[in-house]
Amino acid sequence: MPNIKLFSGSSHPDLAQRVVDRLGIELGRVVTKKFSNMETCVEIGESVRGEDVYIVQSGSGDINDNLMELLIMINACKIASACRVTAVIPCFPYARQDKKDKVGHGKKKVDVLAYLESISIDIDWRTFELHMAACLCPGGEAIADNHNTYRKENGRDRLNVEFALIHKERKKANEVQSMVLVGDVKDRIAILVDDMADTCGTVCHAAEKLAEAGATRVYAILTHGIFSGPAISRINNANFEAVVVTNTIPQEQHMKECPKVQCIDVSMIFAEAIRRTHNGESVSYLFSNVPY
Repeated sequence: MPNIKLFSGSSHPDLAQRVVDRLGIELGRVVTKKFSNMETCVEIGESVRGEDVYIVQSGSGDINDNLMELLIMINACKIASACRVTAVIPCFPYARQDKKDKVGHGKKKVDVLAYLESISIDIDWRTFELHMAACLCPGGEAIADNHNTYRKENGRDRLNVEFALIHKERKKANEVQSMVLVGDVKDRIAILVDDMADTCGTVCHAAEKLAEAGATRVYAILTHGIFSGPAISRINNANFEAVVVTNTIPQEQHMKECPKVQCIDVSMIFAEAIRRTHNGESVSYLFSNVPY
């Protein structure tokens, strides 16, 4: 693949390495460091003039620092005369703050998008969110969706199984006020699907609801396993057979601390999306086809 460079930010170098291995190219040389006042410094270690540049940086770990690092890397590549710069963001920062439901609350996801667009880069932040169903559809008897009806119906159609809906109302962030199960899961394997899990209070509460409603086994399939605070302890004590996540966020430590956590490698989707974008091919093919 000529005229292409891929660089990794500090958030998830393992995923970036997996992507370049699948593409058959070398990971670009970059040095990131901090000055004594904790300002971020980035040095691109090779020429990107006229190149199609991709920067992999996930919204995990030190989110604010990693977001600033991404912006500085983008700027450094533009100044160095890159032909095109594409940000590949497996887990988009501030994505959970995408609704303005109270006076004085901003839509942080929109703010981040607006800034990225204002500096005129190509944004590939949607890649994995759009292909979750194609990659994660499991086998089972009932899908219980924790929020998103479109995602639920997508999974149901692919598996040809029944579904249930868990409706929740939040008192505040990370705290659910009420939860109601709509549908029948009695004597069935229940597969709980959600886009992300942070402290895991909601998903563990949902698992309890499914068990109380007669589900024989409960699995969770989560796109982004953030697992902050008491999350791992809660999963260990919950009635899950397994909690399946992707490596949009590093999961090695989580898997060591919790044997229920299992991880699916999604580098093949990012690699194929990058290859297709670079070659001017259709990316929509990936909506229903998973590369291996």
